[in-house]
Amino acid sequence: MTVSEIQNRILKLKKEKDICILAHSYQARDITEIADFTGDSYALSVKAAQVDAKTVIMCGVRFMAETVKILSPQKTVILANPNAGCPMAEQMDKELIEQLKEMNPEYTVAAYINTTAELKTICDVCVTSSSAVKIIKAMPEKNILFIPDINLGTYVAEQCPEKNIKLVSGGCPTHCRVGEKHVLKAKREHPNALLLVHPECIPDVVKHADYIGSTSGIMDYAIKSGAKEFIIGTENSISEHLQYECPDKRFYPLSKDLVCHNMKITTLPDVLNCCNGTAGEEIILDGETITKARKCIDKMIEYGG
Repeated sequence: MTVSEIQNRILKLKKEKDICILAHSYQARDITEIADFTGDSYALSVKAAQVDAKTVIMCGVRFMAETVKILSPQKTVILANPNAGCPMAEQMDKELIEQLKEMNPEYTVAAYINTTAELKTICDVCVTSSSAVKIIKAMPEKNILFIPDINLGTYVAEQCPEKNIKLVSGGCPTHCRVGEKHVLKAKREHPNALLLVHPECIPDVVKHADYIGSTSGIMDYAIKSGAKEFIIGTENSISEHLQYECPDKRFYPLSKDLVCHNMKITTLPDVLNCCNGTAGEEIILDGETITKARKCIDKMIEYGG
């Protein structure tokens, strides 16, 4: 079968079987083209909760599918490829954070959305890369234990000097692959290009940025900007997507190594097989986990996330 034949088959099946397909922005172009919604992880979960479809297929990684289930417990949620995990989300477990909470009883735990459902059950508030600064500023507590991304946490701490923010060493292996040397090289090669980076990048990269923001924020900025050239400091699929969206502009990956292998493991045939009911993994969370994990997400919404 050709790519277009598989895509057409998926489009037919999802209509027949009342399926909503979510694709994170880091997915390949052939998958985003057949998705009902494409974007950042939390935004996708919200979209899934708003549609009537009874079955949701997440083309992303496990914590994203778990978040969909937390917000839509009545729906059948399928992770398109069961092997698609997130190293950052898996770096810290419930036991470790419980120990840190005991050692720091005066600190409120703020968890990046890139955490497991189990870990969210013991966290006080959740944040996304686009809302983290806003949420931390809105919190009445001054002492914040920020997990798990030390780079996003560092960026937030710089923007919120009025808070006492403790960080735990963790982060995204993909974004941590690039350093200042990659920035300097890219700027030499493309002196007229603006540098747009994700706050999961290390501080030595972030300090050079013309814009710092979430994946969706980076895409929106590039699309709306009057500039014609951009160096993209996040997963390389974003450079590709932007080139499709803005063929009159030029987009350069900050590094050829900015590739998330967990995102790339999901293929278009995986999605087809999920629609046929022969692939994927249904996300099962017990009621207690859903209720407890939902509390930190609800608190984020309360603070304006």
